[in-house]
Amino acid sequence: SGRGQRGNRWVSEPGKNLTFSLILKPAFLRPDQQFRLTMVISLAIADYAKSKFPDSVKIKWPNDVLVKERKICGILIENSLSGDTIQSAVVGIGFNINQTSFPNLKATSIKQETGKDYTLEDELPLLLQAIEERYVQLRDGRINLLENDYLTNLYRKGEWHAFNTKAGALPGMIEGVDQRGRLIVQTSEGKQYYDLKEISFAE
Repeated sequence: SGRGQRGNRWVSEPGKNLTFSLILKPAFLRPDQQFRLTMVISLAIADYAKSKFPDSVKIKWPNDVLVKERKICGILIENSLSGDTIQSAVVGIGFNINQTSFPNLKATSIKQETGKDYTLEDELPLLLQAIEERYVQLRDGRINLLENDYLTNLYRKGEWHAFNTKAGALPGMIEGVDQRGRLIVQTSEGKQYYDLKEISFAE
């Protein structure tokens, strides 16, 4: 009964994939810095995916990891705030490893892309190591590195595409993400800023 973004469900065949939650305690982050944790986790997942597919991994804002434009991992982060810090964060991760049949044709897995079987007990430590490395960068204050890496890996950055907004269909070009995690999109009416529920990709 995995939960995804916007009330969606995350469907996974039993025993085929890595589906787990991490509890982090990033008390060094303020509530207005929550997106930094999103960057860290999505970058770590992308790092791990790149160990299998060096040239075809992208992060679809805010935190979907794609391989060849198909979703290979979903991330859902729920933060608990206390005063001016993030007391704890539950990071839910669903990474498709050995599943080859999906109800959504826009999903994929490592096995589907490589034709090989993988041992979950071997892959989990590799994924956790990637998360730890990025989390340490965050804890050590290497924000510029994380922001630059995130933008470098951002899906469709610098390209004109169609988007769906509350005002209707809109052509635009992703320029980046602001400190709050809003997507910055250049449109014919100038630069616009969108939160998660305010814009989506028109596939």
